[in-house]
Amino acid sequence: MLPAALTEAATRLLERCKAAGVMIATAESCTGGLIAGTLTEIAGSSAVVERGFVTYSNEAKQEVLGVPGALISNVGAVSAEVAAAMVQGALRHARADLAVAVTGIAGPGGGSADKPVGLVYLAVARRGAEPRVERQVFAGDRSAIREATVRRALALLEEAL
Repeated sequence: MLPAALTEAATRLLERCKAAGVMIATAESCTGGLIAGTLTEIAGSSAVVERGFVTYSNEAKQEVLGVPGALISNVGAVSAEVAAAMVQGALRHARADLAVAVTGIAGPGGGSADKPVGLVYLAVARRGAEPRVERQVFAGDRSAIREATVRRALALLEEAL
């Protein structure tokens, strides 16, 4: 069961998108489908959620979303550049008007001095527009980081409307 705040945010976003005739796609790494899962928990979400991509591995980011392997090699999968490429890839491979992408380090391991546990890059874009990318460092354990990422992703989608 989802926290009430996430259910309320998802419901509000879906209602606004439905009223505007906007379809959504998600491209998720560190959340593993939780954004799409949160949206599709709401009855009637099929009127808005076009598709979701779970691209947890670097290979999946390349094969499914078209993120250049050289980009991942040069800046790392957890980066603003890869988040932007993921959201653009989601829009290229979906029939959606609006997309969100997330890549990050949910922990408990995998962090470094440059890229600590809790670091997440989120990108949102409308079709035909440049992506907006945001860097966040969320506190807490793996579940808290993933939940905070979903909450911020829903907010970014709503702001992009």
